[in-house]
Amino acid sequence: MPALMVGLTGSMGSGKTSAGKIFQELGAEVLEADKVCRDLVLPNLPAWNEIVQSFGEEILNPDQTLNREKLGAAVFVDDQKKARLESILHPKVFEEEKKRFEILKTGNPKVILIVDAPLLMESGNHENMDKVIVVAADEKTQIERLAGKSRWTHDEVARRIAQQMPLKEKIKKADYIINNDSSVDRLRFQVNEVFQELESMAKGP
Repeated sequence: MPALMVGLTGSMGSGKTSAGKIFQELGAEVLEADKVCRDLVLPNLPAWNEIVQSFGEEILNPDQTLNREKLGAAVFVDDQKKARLESILHPKVFEEEKKRFEILKTGNPKVILIVDAPLLMESGNHENMDKVIVVAADEKTQIERLAGKSRWTHDEVARRIAQQMPLKEKIKKADYIINNDSSVDRLRFQVNEVFQELESMAKGP
């Protein structure tokens, strides 16, 4: 199986971004779905137009960029609006990820692209990946990590985690599970093991 497009996901505070950095150090290419999304919603691009048509100009900043806080607040409390936003963004994000994967393959036919995607399962894009990795941590650890580096209280973090797909459901759809409840060294060891397996697949027989 030459070249691999691998989904990397996990619940908030699980440490998947840290895992992604280690994959990158080991030689994988890493693409953050959130950054792809931000590129796609720049003013006057197709996704931007659809979002403005759906949510109104009140979700724009004076420079016409999306006000992510206003948009986030609008969809956070309304499942229909959330579904509408996702229907605009998710297909376009995967299309762009696939495009970038094809470009990388022209330079390296055995490339391993790790797609860091918080909503990989929710978007259904996990089905388009060659392999899926879930980074897991217990909820107490997640809450402590997020509350320590954000403006959210412990209760706010817990509410946001509760709104995500349950971790056990993500694990059911994973090819690899990396447990990140302990040390960075332990995380690095597990990432290295997974990377070696992926590298072996990409090299082929």
